[in-house]
Amino acid sequence: MAGSIVVDGNFFDDFDFTSGYYSYTGIPSFSNTPCRDPWKVNKYALAFIYSVVFLLNVVGNSLVVVVICYNKLKRSTTDVYLLNLAIADLLFAITLPFWATYKVREWIFGSFMCKTISILQEVNFYSGILLLACISIDRYIAIVHATEAINHKRHWVKYICLGIWLFSFVIAFPTILFRQVLDTPKNGIVCYENIGHENTEKWLIILRIGRHLVGFFIPLLIMLFCYGFTIKTLSQTKSGQKHKAMKVIFAVVIVFLICWLPYNVTVIVDSLMRIGTINETCEIRQHLDSALSITEIFGYAHSCINPIIYAFIGQKFRNSFLRILATNGIISKDFLSRHGRSSSYVSTSGNTSTTM
Repeated sequence: MAGSIVVDGNFFDDFDFTSGYYSYTGIPSFSNTPCRDPWKVNKYALAFIYSVVFLLNVVGNSLVVVVICYNKLKRSTTDVYLLNLAIADLLFAITLPFWATYKVREWIFGSFMCKTISILQEVNFYSGILLLACISIDRYIAIVHATEAINHKRHWVKYICLGIWLFSFVIAFPTILFRQVLDTPKNGIVCYENIGHENTEKWLIILRIGRHLVGFFIPLLIMLFCYGFTIKTLSQTKSGQKHKAMKVIFAVVIVFLICWLPYNVTVIVDSLMRIGTINETCEIRQHLDSALSITEIFGYAHSCINPIIYAFIGQKFRNSFLRILATNGIISKDFLSRHGRSSSYVSTSGNTSTTM
């Protein structure tokens, strides 16, 4: 294949290039113990799941973009973050057909697309989670510190979003340097993060620690802190809609944990095993490789769940969407009056969202 590097010899023979992108595709196990081939998730089942996530992602996030753009005059800071989050998830969706095909077959898209799709997925992974953290900070400021200068931060939101995109690209840039297409004797043509044999283990740990700190644990701590105080404040108010607002907040944290905590814990165990902190055996390695394949599915699914959390659970999104349909004559205004009721939570700051 044009653009691919042909690799001879036995060095790559025992590599497992079939795990997903987030598990650093192709990083080998350095155990010298001869192991049987590990049990793997059915590649066609994974491709089907990726296809479903792709469809739900495109439909859900496209609706979010339409609703937020349609309500431009009423757009709040939260809406700007949600708009960027939806765009990030849509860009993430572009990569799924490529990885689904890769699961079923070898890499057939060439070196340029290997680097492009890899960095696109990496950038949108970082930007998506950092935007979630920004949304939690925005809700914290709007609800907990409602009397403080809310209007001043609206001017900065576009610069914050731009900074997130630039930061995500910078931190993901090494992907361009390390990603290569290799033609291996055992696994065929692979899109592989080739950082050299001698330093592979060292760079693996550095990359993983940095990625988990920036891409999961720090945003998680921010979300827990902000939403913890937000829930405390809402529980002390007498608003009739506080329970609905708290329901959305609980959904944000719980779904984030369900989708990303299992995978991140699994990768940490894998990293500790590779540096010898945890003793590696064939049985543990086989179970861990299977866990990496399964838990990454939950991470992928998070991109299509975001519209459900931030939009479909909230009454405001449904009302906004119904108004768009009524304005364009798709539904009658009588139907809108019966089903589009304004019953969403209004923060004391007045900085309300058209979707939450």
